[in-house]
Amino acid sequence: MLQIRSDYTERAVIRPGDEAFVPSPLAGVERLMLEREGGEVARATSIVRYAPGSHFRAHTHGGGEEFLVLEGTFKDEHGSYPAGTYVRNPPGSSHAPRSEEGCVLFVKLMQFHPADRERKVIDTHSAEWFPGQVEGLSVMPLHHFGNESVALVRWARKTAFKPHTHLGGEEILVLEGTFEDEHGSYPAGTWLRSPSMSRHHPFTREGCTILVKVGHLPS
Repeated sequence: MLQIRSDYTERAVIRPGDEAFVPSPLAGVERLMLEREGGEVARATSIVRYAPGSHFRAHTHGGGEEFLVLEGTFKDEHGSYPAGTYVRNPPGSSHAPRSEEGCVLFVKLMQFHPADRERKVIDTHSAEWFPGQVEGLSVMPLHHFGNESVALVRWARKTAFKPHTHLGGEEILVLEGTFEDEHGSYPAGTWLRSPSMSRHHPFTREGCTILVKVGHLPS
């Protein structure tokens, strides 16, 4: 059983180039494992890359699947999901994924609350942005259930947020620009996970867009 950054009380940061993609069991599908706890069926967070014309066998997600299409177009028997599409397939759902043109996904597996049964497909290119808590922030809510919330957050240049503590932790994927806090600087493609009750003072000098999940990590 693989254990990759599976201690959720520890802070984790993976920047572009820090680690390499590894082959999956099916040709043409590679994974960059950000966190993993288990074997081939695992609680996992990964960047998954499909070569053009590749496919994955039909399978069921016993613990649910959440993903954001970063590049290309991902498909299954339920639809076609171009870059910018956010999808939640609840526990017990199944599909046979493929990509004719190739694609890159940010994927989270087996991280649903058992009672969270809603399937979602959101085109983030057309969904509405709302003003954030401080000037310069815009927020696109994607999902909320119990203590867990998922959103896109867009930061204008030279925006700072107040210092705050994350009950239930925080997980970020930097999609554009450079996100920063007192611990470091995180360019596009960086994944970072901060444990429950961690505290930071985030800001950006050049502006950025991030995918944020909060409230989902064990205390």
